[in-house]
Amino acid sequence: MASAGPGRSCPLGYRYGARSLAGPAALRADTLYVAGGLYGNREALERLLELYAGEPGDKALVFNGDFHWFDVDAQDFRRVTESVLAHAALRGNVETELATPASGAGCGCSYPDWVGDADVERSNRILERLRRTAVGFPALLRRLASLPMHVVAEVGGERVAIVHGDAHSLAGWDFSQERLRTPAGRDAAAAALDATNARVIASSHTCLPVLQTFEAGGALINNGAAGMPNFRGTRFGLASRISVRRARKALYGVRAGRLHVDALAIDYDGAAWERRFLAQWPPGSDAHLSYHARIARGPDYAPADALREPMPGAGLAAA
Repeated sequence: MASAGPGRSCPLGYRYGARSLAGPAALRADTLYVAGGLYGNREALERLLELYAGEPGDKALVFNGDFHWFDVDAQDFRRVTESVLAHAALRGNVETELATPASGAGCGCSYPDWVGDADVERSNRILERLRRTAVGFPALLRRLASLPMHVVAEVGGERVAIVHGDAHSLAGWDFSQERLRTPAGRDAAAAALDATNARVIASSHTCLPVLQTFEAGGALINNGAAGMPNFRGTRFGLASRISVRRARKALYGVRAGRLHVDALAIDYDGAAWERRFLAQWPPGSDAHLSYHARIARGPDYAPADALREPMPGAGLAAA
């Protein structure tokens, strides 16, 4: 078993519990976009904002954490921060460890055992390098520190709980595709959904997407990464769209109560993003070793892996 050292441990300040998500809604809309794991990808950010601008009706956009990661260039860091903070936002472990670092937390990722030690160590060093950029923006860091760890929205009269990690912790992995493959993991997620009194939970953090439905008619959608490819042979990110109206174009989706819960492709300029990434993280650097293959070719994962068989009582439809 891996040690609970920097990058694997979960700081006490990250923990809140599912009942913390059972309170009143802080925002209301007919269509909600949720985008986590932007990872400093400016091309993905610009394309996401274009997609959101084209969405009709009463709408809201929530960035649910880790919008920083690769953006060690000062201009990129400022642009990403200011653009995100123009909308509703949660802090992920990256923003938390930049603004209010916890002793011994490393990157704050709380990586599980199936992530190798070399990846964990590289992530800790990526965070250290990004922190050297972030300290040049003390006013922006104060704003990051003030962001909440979770928020509840009301969409078409239905409650949507938005987190970075899971229903218990900012960096929790209970909503990862790996844990949701197990009966115990699905049971725990269903119990968390019930405790939040929500129809839908939207999360990110664990890098790969999953959309799971439950017997009572609720759904859990993890968008994986807005700023990196999520499927083999692709070069687009993903955002979650939760709405009273069906998406005009979605990769896959489900119906949960009165809501359409869809995964939207963020088809950013992959070549431009790869050039920007390489300028900041050349071959041999920590981020290049951990992420360049995924940025160039996508992970070994497919949409069919993300869209899980529904539990009885929930409708499933490929978009």
